[in-house]
Amino acid sequence: MPALEAMEETVATPDSLGRKELAIISELVADSARVLDLGCGEGDLLAWLVKYKKVQARGVEIATEKVRRCVELGLSVFQGDINKGLADYPDACFDYVILSQTLQVVRQPLKVLREMRRVGQRIVVEFPNFGHWSVRLSLLCSGRAPRTRHLPYAWYDSPNIRVLTILDFEELLRDEGLRAEKAFYLRRGQLISVWPNMRADSAIYLLS
Repeated sequence: MPALEAMEETVATPDSLGRKELAIISELVADSARVLDLGCGEGDLLAWLVKYKKVQARGVEIATEKVRRCVELGLSVFQGDINKGLADYPDACFDYVILSQTLQVVRQPLKVLREMRRVGQRIVVEFPNFGHWSVRLSLLCSGRAPRTRHLPYAWYDSPNIRVLTILDFEELLRDEGLRAEKAFYLRRGQLISVWPNMRADSAIYLLS
């Protein structure tokens, strides 16, 4: 099944965010929106959205040190395990729910996505594409768990417990009745549109 057509508009990269992926996500979020960031890390994206887009920001992070860093930045972030759901939040209480580089590390990704759909009007998901040609070539040539520039971990210390590709994710969207409003495919931080499942090392989706 062909991948969705990639968005090719120019996306300005806020210097303070660094990664192009985070710049794209920041552009997808409307000013003054209610935002929940799941697996928010040290709060770089949330802090930027609060400062420049005046969003009402909330975050969930499992690592104690990262939660402490978020609090030091003045962010409303609590320590929690998103695998257990979002029972503390009522239906449709956020305009955007963000999951950046986290889908592949959760134990129950389908449960997480369904909970995101329940509490959010729109969903933003970013994940690494394990269908990238270098991953395929590494496995073919070495006969071992792939290690690439974009996915450098050994099998025993990798945080990634789910191996998904762009085509896998888009099949899940169809099965779950989720609509992709926009899709961005990136290779080394640059937007691409040709053969994304083979060439993109990461993907970002805006879902409703």
